[in-house]
Amino acid sequence: MQKRSEQEMFDEILSFAREDERVRAVWMNGSRANPNAPRDGWQDFDIVFAVTDMDSFLADDSWVDRFGERVMTQSRRDQYDAYNEEEIPDFSDWFIYLMQFADGNRMDLSLIPVKNAAKEVCSDSMCVVLLDKDGILPEIPPASDEQYRVKRPSPLEFHCSVNEFHWVSSNAAKGLWRGEFSYAQSMLSILREELLRQLSWKAGILTGFSVNPGKCGKFLPKFLPEGDWAEFLETYARGDAADIWRAVDAAWALFGRVSRENAAVFGFSLDLEEETRMREYLRRES
Repeated sequence: MQKRSEQEMFDEILSFAREDERVRAVWMNGSRANPNAPRDGWQDFDIVFAVTDMDSFLADDSWVDRFGERVMTQSRRDQYDAYNEEEIPDFSDWFIYLMQFADGNRMDLSLIPVKNAAKEVCSDSMCVVLLDKDGILPEIPPASDEQYRVKRPSPLEFHCSVNEFHWVSSNAAKGLWRGEFSYAQSMLSILREELLRQLSWKAGILTGFSVNPGKCGKFLPKFLPEGDWAEFLETYARGDAADIWRAVDAAWALFGRVSRENAAVFGFSLDLEEETRMREYLRRES
């Protein structure tokens, strides 16, 4: 099956929207609306329909068949957090269909009521209006990733990042000492989250806080010295104790260096005594 081009997908989406009187406006979010995102064939089509009758769309999902053969679909009905312990959740303000098409394209299609359109279209700086039948949408600035750019941290935010890294390190160690490797790996993932936070701040320093690090830091290699990212990748471990300890040590080495660099630039203090005590604690049995 030949993959449909971007233009063919837009034609399909807008053809449906123009023909269906319930759809009054359409816009796009996500990476395809981000002028700074690298272009490739795996980008999702993040589309929003502002509609007059949510109930009629949700009563019968067969209308999404119009967009092509699907490998699978996940809708809001399939997402457990939608239920909040309620047997019949309220989908009247927002619904989404996540669709993987057989041709390789993927679309995340949201439905919102028309009454919320003006507010919602302004909620994301990465937004491109594709259709507005009634002029209900306000004028919005050109799409940009400004909302997603790394921000200079406050002293409290910086302190909490360092403290979290130190604390979760003890959890990782506890898991290793107990032989609970899945738990230790989970804690290592949290350490990486704080590492990504520090690396994002460093990228901000190097670029004047003008860049978007991307989801899970995926764009950081473009903005950091090559060695920093190579060291970050060393924090991924196999499933044995020795390699998880190695990864924890790699995380500590990188976090310690980058947090010091960042603190010096920001003029923040570091609790070096806490760092020393925690490092000695980890080394007792590692």
